Amino acid sequence: MTVFLVSFCNILFNFAIGLLVAKFLGPEEYGRFALAYATAIFVQTGFFDWIRLGATRFYSERIRNEEPALRATLDFGFGIIAAGLAAGTCLLLFTGVSFTLSYGLIALALGVAVTNGLFDYHTALVRACFDDRLFARLALVKNGVAFALMGGGAFLFGSAKMTLIGTIVSLGGSVVTARAALRDPASKPRLARLSIAGSLMAYSLPIVGANLLYLAIPLANRSILAILDGFSETGQFSLAYDFGTKAIQAIGSALDIVLFQIAVATHELHGPARGRQQIARNMTIVIAMILPACTGLWLTLPSIETLVVPEAFRGHFNVLLPLMLSGLFCMGMIQYAINPIFQIEKKTVPMIAAAMAACAADPLLLLFLHLDDGASSLAIAQAGAMLIALIVLIMFASATWRQWPRPRDLAAVVFANALMGAIVLPMRGREPGLATLIEQAATGAAIYTFVVLGLDVAGLRGMVLARLRLTFARMKTL
Repeated sequence: MTVFLVSFCNILFNFAIGLLVAKFLGPEEYGRFALAYATAIFVQTGFFDWIRLGATRFYSERIRNEEPALRATLDFGFGIIAAGLAAGTCLLLFTGVSFTLSYGLIALALGVAVTNGLFDYHTALVRACFDDRLFARLALVKNGVAFALMGGGAFLFGSAKMTLIGTIVSLGGSVVTARAALRDPASKPRLARLSIAGSLMAYSLPIVGANLLYLAIPLANRSILAILDGFSETGQFSLAYDFGTKAIQAIGSALDIVLFQIAVATHELHGPARGRQQIARNMTIVIAMILPACTGLWLTLPSIETLVVPEAFRGHFNVLLPLMLSGLFCMGMIQYAINPIFQIEKKTVPMIAAAMAACAADPLLLLFLHLDDGASSLAIAQAGAMLIALIVLIMFASATWRQWPRPRDLAAVVFANALMGAIVLPMRGREPGLATLIEQAATGAAIYTFVVLGLDVAGLRGMVLARLRLTFARMKTL
């Protein structure tokens, strides 16, 4: 529960920082920042994500004590890749080739890629060992420094470059301040093994390839907008997409951090059959959380736009985000509900096929849309591509996987979501503001929770009651 709450708060904090940066930078400079940051995440995923995935799937307290060569291989691999990336960047910048971004922004984007990769790798190690306190410490330091430096850089300088520098310092600083706790004394560079790296890559590279293809779609769309309509239009598109993505990630990734680690532990301790049962239960929980999150986001959008979206982005935001929501839901299902099936079975190649289908669908859909509509056409094509990918991935999973959520639970989730929407929808027409938002959120959450717990979807009622009993027991001992 601690890891879930910390992860949830971490993403919400990133949410707030993103809005703050957008407010102070404005659409055009935020467009530059967003494109540079998207480039950084693309590079990070391509070069470093196999290390994070290997730590998440194979590292544990037992492995730490019994097989230090795994950690040594991960550490050595990260260092070699970071050094190679730095050398490659220097060579690239000396070629004189022109890009959409300036050389300065490209260099800073690659700096963000390395430091973000370092942060994600170490948090994966900490989560794999269930060290909740250290995980919370890393997130707290990173967010505190990011708020001061990213927000301060945007406010004082109005510069994408200064904001990216603040990003690098906050990510790297959080790892440096916890370096003593993050060390593994038994892990020495001489223990690193190429055979271990090869095994980790065999597992991770299909996932990395799929993630790269998914990231390529919004990255390409942002670049197209920057070229055709300028960085201001890219900024409008980016804020809507980033807002929606973080809203889904606030639920999905926080759940995944806990649920997938439980599934891995169940698979290791109790065998594949129990592991599959846990994955099916996890899928139900993910659907039960992400579906109402998307619905609730649309229902409360007028108040959200009024309260938190910077004035320069309003109007565009209210148009673009609804066009993206179905795609964001599909992406949430892919990442947090369906992908774990292939990860737990260590058969990750189908994930590439689904991502390739999405990459093919995006330009094909654009052929049938009017590019004169600008960001709206790209948003629709992007959503359609994610839907195609989800369908393809489910088809692959259905060929071999037999442990799915119970139809009764899925029907209960759909019913609860529909009932919530029917009751909250009339409130959408009221004057947007804090009072309306609170009333909508409270009413929707109460209705949905009552139905889901009442029908005991995925055993959530028992989990909630057990947690409440534990909390009351602890309070009595104080």
